[in-house]
Amino acid sequence: MASSVKTAQFGQLVHFLSRGKIFPYPEEQPDFVLPEKYGGPSTSATSISGATMNEKEELAKKVDTEPQEQLQEDGQRKGLQDAHDIERQPSAPHSILPGGDALTRAISSNRSIRIPEAENKDKDIILVDWYSDTDPENPQNWSFSKKVLVTLLISQMTFGVYAGSAIYTPSIEGVMEEFHVGLTKGVLGLSLFVFGYGIGPLFLSPLSEVPIIGRNWTYIPSMMVFVLFNIGAADAPNYSTLMAFRFLTGFFGSPALATGGASLGDIWSQIKLPFPIAIWAVGAVCGPVLGPVIGGFSAMNLNWRWPLWLLVIASGLSTALIFLLLPETYAPNILLHRARRLRKLTGNDKIRSQGELDQAALTATQLLEEALARPFILSFEPVVFYTSLYLGIAYACFYLFFESFPIVYIQFYHFNLGESGLPYLGLAVTGVLTLIFYLWYLEKVFNPRFLAKASKGIIVPEDRLAIALFASVFVPVSMFGFGWLARPSIHWIAPTIFASLLLPGVFLLFQSILVYLPMSYPEHAASVLAANDMIRSLIAGAFPLFGHALFTNLGNESVGKGCSVVGGIFIALIAPLWALKRYGHHLRRWSKYAHVY
Repeated sequence: MASSVKTAQFGQLVHFLSRGKIFPYPEEQPDFVLPEKYGGPSTSATSISGATMNEKEELAKKVDTEPQEQLQEDGQRKGLQDAHDIERQPSAPHSILPGGDALTRAISSNRSIRIPEAENKDKDIILVDWYSDTDPENPQNWSFSKKVLVTLLISQMTFGVYAGSAIYTPSIEGVMEEFHVGLTKGVLGLSLFVFGYGIGPLFLSPLSEVPIIGRNWTYIPSMMVFVLFNIGAADAPNYSTLMAFRFLTGFFGSPALATGGASLGDIWSQIKLPFPIAIWAVGAVCGPVLGPVIGGFSAMNLNWRWPLWLLVIASGLSTALIFLLLPETYAPNILLHRARRLRKLTGNDKIRSQGELDQAALTATQLLEEALARPFILSFEPVVFYTSLYLGIAYACFYLFFESFPIVYIQFYHFNLGESGLPYLGLAVTGVLTLIFYLWYLEKVFNPRFLAKASKGIIVPEDRLAIALFASVFVPVSMFGFGWLARPSIHWIAPTIFASLLLPGVFLLFQSILVYLPMSYPEHAASVLAANDMIRSLIAGAFPLFGHALFTNLGNESVGKGCSVVGGIFIALIAPLWALKRYGHHLRRWSKYAHVY
């Protein structure tokens, strides 16, 4: 806990105000021994001169044998890397690394722009690195408990922001009454939030990959603005102000959604990373599910503003927690500050971190091109557009429940406003069960097969789509079952069970497609994920605007026809997914952006 506080924003502030006396770094402590690389004493000479004759002989033998053993070991590693067709580079966070789940690593770079590694033209530059393989400041070397703490902090922050979209739904009726607007304008507050967190990563998330900024200086200021704008929404004096703040809260909350996976990728090893990523993802999916449950009773017993005030309280506590406890996880940022401390200690201006060199080589034009222009260009790639459309329709089915549930449970089954949110708990249950199944699938089925192929030099990104085809069954089954069983003559538990089947489909589709895309476009992983985020959010945000009319105009006795229309659209898109799995390697070969393994 103490090490987390030390490197969190709070600890850094205390360190700055105390001029390094509180929470000092190793370089600021009196017993710090400067490594030889940066001008310190030669440890090898000291150790040899102080050794006994026998120790010297042992050391000489070790020096003689180590190069041969190292060559053999390096040769074995090189053979494995050649089999995987891998080039390990710190500047390519989405590379496929041996022994780990590469595709989940690709998710961890979600919406982080790729800064090219600058060439070190000045041969006198001393590059700062970790002091040893066990350097405690390296996020990969943090203790298990510290990694769990970071994972929980990122997950609760992401959960809170995602819950902010649907927590508004119990307020819609009150908004309509107070501001004298129709249903479509009332629902717009939900859609604008979704639009905001679909567009926001284009502008905000790239900042987390700039070494001088890092993860925390992206998260915390944006979350502070998120809290302030939620206060503005909760206290909005008129309809226009409310809608403006709903869009802005989604926009500034987006880094928590888009960069959370990158933070987890900073601290977990390749083999262990799929598990915290899946836990973080199911928390993100359950956020909108539990939003109406949290806000329903407060809107019913108090007024429509209280769900938004609850969001203010929850997001305020979340922001305070990450300010106090969330350490910086981005290695280039950590090494950049280490380089500054070493320069201050030694007076040697040639000591630099790779991040400083990269940052100096990056122009504003390159940053804008990578963050804004390229996602739009890549969105016209057939693979990117189709998978984004497919995932967007699945996401839209999920958000249509926020329109169909009030019709079904309030009008058909006469639940009150608070009770009408309780059926969403069924989706939370299936979400947890799906998480357990997916972790088992990764550990026992997919990873062994993937690594067996990779050891033979066979890497097929389309293998990831197998779980997507399996997941695709759940979406239409859920929509048709829920739609046609939701009627007053049938007990409410029947449509609730079928509605709960939607979340396994949505969750597994996310896990499959959002890992397939970066693997197919490793050089432009951040851009394809940004394009996907933008397209699916625009689709999902648009559907609630006409959802009520879709359900009511096609039949007043059930929502079956409306659900059938959406379910039918989804079924029509399954066949191209099968074709993509079968022939996707041809599409990648024809593309100038995709990678052919």
